[in-house]
Amino acid sequence: MAHAGRDLGPPALSRSLNLPQAISLNIANMVGVGPFITIPLMLAAMPGPQVIWAWVVGGLLVLCDGLVWSELGAALPGSGGSYHFLKEIYGRLDPTWGRLIPFLFVWQFLFSGTCETASAYIGGLKYLEYAIPGLEETLARWHVPGGTHTLAAALSVAVTILLCRNIRVLGQLSVFFCAGILGALLLVIVSGLPDLDWRLLHVPAGTYDVQNAPHFAWGLGAAMTIAIYNYFGYYNICFLGDEVKDPGKTIPRAVISSVWIIGVLYILMTVAIIGVIPWRDAAESEAVAANLVSLVFGPHLATAFAWLVVWTALAGVFAMSLGYSRIPFAAARNGDFFRAFGTLHSGGFPVISIICLGALTTAVCYLRLGDVVDAAVAVRILVQFVGQIVGLHILRTTRPDARLPFRMRLYPIPSFIALVGWLFVLATQKPLVLAITVGVTLAGVPAFWIWKVIENRRVPVS
Repeated sequence: MAHAGRDLGPPALSRSLNLPQAISLNIANMVGVGPFITIPLMLAAMPGPQVIWAWVVGGLLVLCDGLVWSELGAALPGSGGSYHFLKEIYGRLDPTWGRLIPFLFVWQFLFSGTCETASAYIGGLKYLEYAIPGLEETLARWHVPGGTHTLAAALSVAVTILLCRNIRVLGQLSVFFCAGILGALLLVIVSGLPDLDWRLLHVPAGTYDVQNAPHFAWGLGAAMTIAIYNYFGYYNICFLGDEVKDPGKTIPRAVISSVWIIGVLYILMTVAIIGVIPWRDAAESEAVAANLVSLVFGPHLATAFAWLVVWTALAGVFAMSLGYSRIPFAAARNGDFFRAFGTLHSGGFPVISIICLGALTTAVCYLRLGDVVDAAVAVRILVQFVGQIVGLHILRTTRPDARLPFRMRLYPIPSFIALVGWLFVLATQKPLVLAITVGVTLAGVPAFWIWKVIENRRVPVS
């Protein structure tokens, strides 16, 4: 008797993504509009040039965590990434926990994933306002409710429609989008590095004194949260595991390469900005990268650059939405989530999953940027990141015969560093963010039992 969730009818997903496309999708997801809008937030959380530590420590954390993703992605490639890993590992231990944990991951990802995607739309409009002065006032004169937030929501709808395409076309678009993203980053770096004022990069005296350690730690935690948000996406290709050529090699190479490439570019970009613009001024700017380009090359190129950042924002949400749409789809297809999400269009894309995530993202576009960024990071930590680290240890110890095409060096040290790092980030969150994290996770438990009741009432399809 076949499971109804598996009886899809339309063609299955195809393995069409190669290494350049995989790296491009990761980079497009990682960058998007993130660093162009969040460097001021990082400077507010950790004032001064010492904010570079947030990039370095955050980069070390995601690199170690990237090794976890690489090993799991190579050993267990499949659509849905974390969902697939958690199901394959915990499902073998206990039937109830083996279904609850993957369900909770998909549940919380409907919230955290859409927060991450919406933040790119919200932030991208800061640069659109720079490129089109008076945009907010114009929308008000046109009586557009919500102003630029409604414009962000409209862009979310447009990208959702664009994503309803075959994966071969989307893979080619990813390389095209990635070129624009790298161009924007390099323009900021080239604008600032030749004109650095090294005095602006001097760390204030007493910053590293013992008595300042608690303040430094809290500031580092807050800034790291934002830095990690900017690194998010180093794992994007894992969500498309069923559509990757030679996943045992492609996935680890794409994950590790993208972390190194973007980590170096982020540090250079930050140095370029605060080495020309005093950090106090940078912390108050809503379009700091455009301000830098304007100082060096003039307002006309700065306006063109602002349009390029809008491009990177769209590229980022394109890559995020593409990968994230495969999570509820894969879970539903395997009978582990609400079955409507498992609908596959005849064109070979998960149509209901794409539309649902697009609708949720559209709604989140009306929230504050800072709250959206913090929630996007914190909500994932317990079930996804900590769950995967523990899961890798379970995989290695309970299934020593499992085929592992990629093995991290110095195991378990990198995974332990990642675990400590994630718990540190979670412990330094604001009370409101912690409450949201716990609330979203706990709400998934009754949702799980409701789903179980619905599943038990279904009439099996022969």
